[in-house]
Amino acid sequence: MTAQDFRRIALSMPEASENSHMDHPDFRVAGKIFATLGYPDESCGMVKLPPEQQQSFSRDFPDAFTPVKGGWGRNGATQVHLKNVDKATLRRAMIAACQNVAVKRSPKEKR
Repeated sequence: MTAQDFRRIALSMPEASENSHMDHPDFRVAGKIFATLGYPDESCGMVKLPPEQQQSFSRDFPDAFTPVKGGWGRNGATQVHLKNVDKATLRRAMIAACQNVAVKRSPKEKR
Protein backbone atom coordinates (compact mmCIF):
# COMPACT_ATOMS: atom_id res chain seq x y z
CA MET A 1 0.00 0.00 0.00
CA THR A 2 1.33 3.42 -0.91
CA ALA A 3 0.32 6.87 0.26
CA GLN A 4 -1.14 7.42 -3.21
CA ASP A 5 -3.28 4.26 -2.83
CA PHE A 6 -4.50 5.51 0.57
CA ARG A 7 -5.38 8.90 -0.96
CA ARG A 8 -7.19 7.30 -3.91
CA ILE A 9 -9.29 5.08 -1.61
CA ALA A 10 -10.12 7.98 0.72
CA LEU A 11 -11.21 10.19 -2.18
CA SER A 12 -13.37 7.40 -3.60
CA MET A 13 -15.71 7.73 -0.60
CA PRO A 14 -18.98 9.57 -1.40
CA GLU A 15 -18.62 13.35 -1.04
CA ALA A 16 -15.02 13.05 0.22
CA SER A 17 -12.59 15.92 -0.19
CA GLU A 18 -8.93 16.43 0.62
CA ASN A 19 -7.78 19.23 2.89
CA SER A 20 -4.86 19.82 5.23
CA HIS A 21 -4.60 19.75 8.99
CA MET A 22 -1.44 20.26 11.03
CA ASP A 23 0.75 20.09 7.91
CA HIS A 24 -0.50 16.75 6.61
CA PRO A 25 -3.36 15.75 4.27
CA ASP A 26 -6.75 14.92 5.71
CA PHE A 27 -9.91 13.58 4.13
CA ARG A 28 -13.34 14.90 5.05
CA VAL A 29 -17.04 14.41 4.53
CA ALA A 30 -19.20 17.49 5.20
CA GLY A 31 -16.20 19.19 6.80
CA LYS A 32 -15.54 16.32 9.26
CA ILE A 33 -12.23 14.43 9.16
CA PHE A 34 -12.53 10.67 8.66
CA ALA A 35 -8.91 9.92 7.66
CA THR A 36 -5.46 11.52 7.58
CA LEU A 37 -2.22 10.66 5.85
CA GLY A 38 1.42 11.06 6.83
CA TYR A 39 1.22 11.22 10.61
CA PRO A 40 3.36 10.58 12.54
CA ASP A 41 5.39 9.84 9.40
CA GLU A 42 4.99 8.94 5.73
CA SER A 43 4.56 5.23 6.50
CA CYS A 44 1.22 5.80 8.27
CA GLY A 45 -2.30 7.00 7.87
CA MET A 46 -5.22 7.23 10.28
CA VAL A 47 -8.89 6.31 10.06
CA LYS A 48 -11.47 7.40 12.62
CA LEU A 49 -13.46 4.31 13.57
CA PRO A 50 -16.20 3.65 16.09
CA PRO A 51 -14.55 2.00 19.13
CA GLU A 52 -15.98 -1.48 18.47
CA GLN A 53 -14.74 -1.43 14.87
CA GLN A 54 -11.36 -0.10 16.01
CA GLN A 55 -11.08 -3.11 18.33
CA SER A 56 -12.11 -5.48 15.57
CA PHE A 57 -9.65 -4.16 12.96
CA SER A 58 -6.84 -3.99 15.55
CA ARG A 59 -7.54 -7.55 16.69
CA ASP A 60 -7.96 -9.06 13.20
CA PHE A 61 -5.11 -7.11 11.55
CA PRO A 62 -2.68 -6.18 14.38
CA ASP A 63 0.21 -5.39 12.01
CA ALA A 64 -1.94 -3.01 9.99
CA PHE A 65 -4.15 -1.21 12.56
CA THR A 66 -3.37 0.08 16.05
CA PRO A 67 -5.24 2.59 18.22
CA VAL A 68 -3.53 5.98 18.37
CA LYS A 69 -2.16 6.57 21.88
CA GLY A 70 -4.11 8.62 24.39
CA GLY A 71 -7.49 10.29 24.09
CA TRP A 72 -7.52 10.40 20.30
CA GLY A 73 -7.20 6.63 20.22
CA ARG A 74 -9.91 6.16 22.83
CA ASN A 75 -12.17 8.22 20.56
CA GLY A 76 -11.53 5.97 17.55
CA ALA A 77 -8.39 7.37 15.91
CA THR A 78 -6.75 4.26 14.46
CA GLN A 79 -3.25 4.22 12.98
CA VAL A 80 -2.89 2.48 9.63
CA HIS A 81 0.55 1.01 8.86
CA LEU A 82 0.59 1.33 5.07
CA LYS A 83 3.14 -1.40 4.33
CA ASN A 84 1.03 -3.94 6.27
CA VAL A 85 -2.48 -3.30 4.92
CA ASP A 86 -4.02 -4.48 1.67
CA LYS A 87 -6.36 -2.36 -0.44
CA ALA A 88 -9.53 -4.36 0.26
CA THR A 89 -9.04 -4.21 4.04
CA LEU A 90 -8.21 -0.50 3.96
CA ARG A 91 -11.31 0.14 1.83
CA ARG A 92 -13.48 -1.61 4.48
CA ALA A 93 -11.90 0.54 7.20
CA MET A 94 -12.37 3.72 5.14
CA ILE A 95 -16.04 2.92 4.54
CA ALA A 96 -16.53 2.43 8.29
CA ALA A 97 -14.66 5.66 9.06
CA CYS A 98 -16.61 7.65 6.48
CA GLN A 99 -19.93 6.29 7.73
CA ASN A 100 -18.86 6.98 11.33
CA VAL A 101 -18.38 10.67 10.50
CA ALA A 102 -21.55 10.87 8.40
CA VAL A 103 -23.66 9.37 11.22
CA LYS A 104 -22.34 11.93 13.69
CA ARG A 105 -23.56 14.85 11.57
CA SER A 106 -26.41 16.71 13.19
CA PRO A 107 -29.80 16.89 11.39
CA LYS A 108 -29.07 20.57 10.65
CA GLU A 109 -25.82 19.62 8.84
CA LYS A 110 -27.60 16.99 6.74
CA ARG A 111 -29.78 19.56 4.97
